[in-house]
Amino acid sequence: MHILRTNKFEYFCTSIRLMKNTINNVDTLFLQKTITLAEENVLSGKGGPFAAIITMNDVIIATGTNIVTTINDPTAHAEISAIREACRVLDDYKLEGCTLYSSCEPCPMCLGAIYWARLKRLVFAAGKHQAKNAGFDDAFIYKEIKLSNSRRHLETIQIKIHEDKSPFELWARSTIKQKY
Repeated sequence: MHILRTNKFEYFCTSIRLMKNTINNVDTLFLQKTITLAEENVLSGKGGPFAAIITMNDVIIATGTNIVTTINDPTAHAEISAIREACRVLDDYKLEGCTLYSSCEPCPMCLGAIYWARLKRLVFAAGKHQAKNAGFDDAFIYKEIKLSNSRRHLETIQIKIHEDKSPFELWARSTIKQKY
């Protein structure tokens, strides 16, 4: 994960500003850059064929690539990596007004994170069926989410105890909480 600060990057941003006559041109340029990052990630051997870029006002503020196997972290998807970096750069957990460009349609985990980060837009290139053909199939997870706890492949148990309400009651009464 890195923020590009090279002459090529500056040229890229200048080119985007000059071609900003339509949203589609800007979106296409950022998607092309995202795909290039995904290709570089594969060629480097650092991770899977996924990359993400987050922009604010048509300027790249963060990038991320899939580094799951590099750092042994199943949550280190490109979109999650880019969101973490953008939050660090902006010093905020909300990315309102930002656009996330992804080389591929996000998985359920990443889509959830995109909503939680409150991004304004999501633009992606390849679809989930293309990912499936390459061996990345999220269909199983989408199906599991819809099932009741008792029908999931992952043993999922809820045990109701009296204390389960306590953290939420404390939160409701707290005068120092920061709502999100």
